[in-house]
Amino acid sequence: MTMTALDTEDRTMLNTGLDPSNLKALIGALSATMSAHADELTALDAAIGDGDHGYNMKRGFEALVAEADALSAKPLGEALKAGGMKLVMTVGGASGPLFGTLLMTLGKEMPAVPDRAGFALAFRKAVDAVAARGKSEIGQKTMLDVLYPLADALDAGQPMTTIADVARSAADGTVALVASRGRASFLGERSAGHMDPGSRSMVLITETIVDFLEKNA
Repeated sequence: MTMTALDTEDRTMLNTGLDPSNLKALIGALSATMSAHADELTALDAAIGDGDHGYNMKRGFEALVAEADALSAKPLGEALKAGGMKLVMTVGGASGPLFGTLLMTLGKEMPAVPDRAGFALAFRKAVDAVAARGKSEIGQKTMLDVLYPLADALDAGQPMTTIADVARSAADGTVALVASRGRASFLGERSAGHMDPGSRSMVLITETIVDFLEKNA
């Protein structure tokens, strides 16, 4: 991958915004986002699922806040793995293992100094791990419908400033899909017309991280 000025800017954003010294603030920002959107996410899930996704995500990220001091004292990779395990233990339903797998694998694969190419590779492996854990693939109206476009955007070298747009567009695309995995699949054609709540959660997470990185570069 050819290093450009934009790549250098993104690398700086990753190395400073995701520095362990900033992790506590980032965890707090993510938890605040999940709390603010818990009702929205739960309403989305009520339409095609169990109706508990928003409150489960809120609970999981509140648990991360409770561990923020300990997490921020760890190297980034170890912090991500520990945070992922905490989500597995505190987020109910299928979301806990899936979001937890994303973080744990990202932490395992994250290079010590996360330049853009290294982060993109680690993220791709994390998304593949989520697909394997959920026995799912893109197009089935799951969080993978946002995760894989994000992985593609990172691989293509799209700037961080456009990554949130990729996530929003991908989540919008889940509205028309008929679910073929998860509880929503029980509705068949009736699952169309609703945004996948896991995909919406990924948008919120992506928006929060990108905003944080931009402010802390």
